[in-house]
Amino acid sequence: MLYAVIKSIEYYLPSTVLSNEQLAIEYPGFSADKIFDKTGIRERRICDDNQFSSDMAIFAAASLFENRKISKEEIDFLILCTQTPDYILPTTACIIQNALGLNTNVGAMDINLGCSGFVYGLSMAKGLIETNQAKNVLLLTAETYSKLIEKSDKSVRTIFGDGAAATLVSGVNNYKSCISPIVFGTDGSGWLNLCVRGRGLRGDQDLNADPFLRMQGPEIFRFTLDVVPNLIKQLLLRENLVMEDIDLFVFHQANHYILEHLRKKIGIPSEKLLLSMEFCANTVSSTIPIALKDAKDKNILSGYQKVMLIGFGVGYSWAGTIVDCELMM
Repeated sequence: MLYAVIKSIEYYLPSTVLSNEQLAIEYPGFSADKIFDKTGIRERRICDDNQFSSDMAIFAAASLFENRKISKEEIDFLILCTQTPDYILPTTACIIQNALGLNTNVGAMDINLGCSGFVYGLSMAKGLIETNQAKNVLLLTAETYSKLIEKSDKSVRTIFGDGAAATLVSGVNNYKSCISPIVFGTDGSGWLNLCVRGRGLRGDQDLNADPFLRMQGPEIFRFTLDVVPNLIKQLLLRENLVMEDIDLFVFHQANHYILEHLRKKIGIPSEKLLLSMEFCANTVSSTIPIALKDAKDKNILSGYQKVMLIGFGVGYSWAGTIVDCELMM
């Protein structure tokens, strides 16, 4: 039997930088230092008007193929996680399959999830591999939230950035390095607290619906502090582990304020919580793979380590898993 592992990650960030200093000019009384102290973010990358999710995903995937010497012919399935697809239809993953020149015998699909999307994508890749339907799954995450943000809304504009990541999930015989069973959660009663109401078929019918992304920050904060500690307990119990067994915690990089409160509430040592949003901000479904790639480049993931991945946010939706990074290139 094959077991699913994360083999390699590459990511792409747009070239346009929106710094705290630039935002401070637009928001008098909201200094660059204050933005950083509140969010843990110094700059975010923003797509050009003619750049979309598929473009960024294609760049990230091309980097994966080139830098990791991975052949396109090895890919059996393509999963794209995005809440900002190029079109309502067709499936953006199909557009990407053609642009990348992948074989026509691959599967390709979109999943519409946000901050929990990477872990959900891992679960789908794991299922495909461990049921012998695929051996190499290309998991892409790409988001252009900047196109949904009203420029006057500093509460979301300071937090979110655009970006994409490409993750190769492969089947191996090494059980020690597998992705553990995923724990999921959903509470749709909180859907309105991070929402774009004025787009999509229902939104199109309401001429007064707001076309911009709106976030109820205090509600998102309360939701996060409620569900994440319990999710961690479930993961540890399922794998018969304790907190000390986890070498590194990689949470969705929402913002520094939320992550620091989570760390203190759960009792995670500061050196065990990975922070990787300072120069790219909250890239939604791409925050976890970007953080993992940066940790690998900085030798934080050197050797055999148990890493807990936790995604949470829009929906409400949350998911977690424990992975071993021994085989990650």
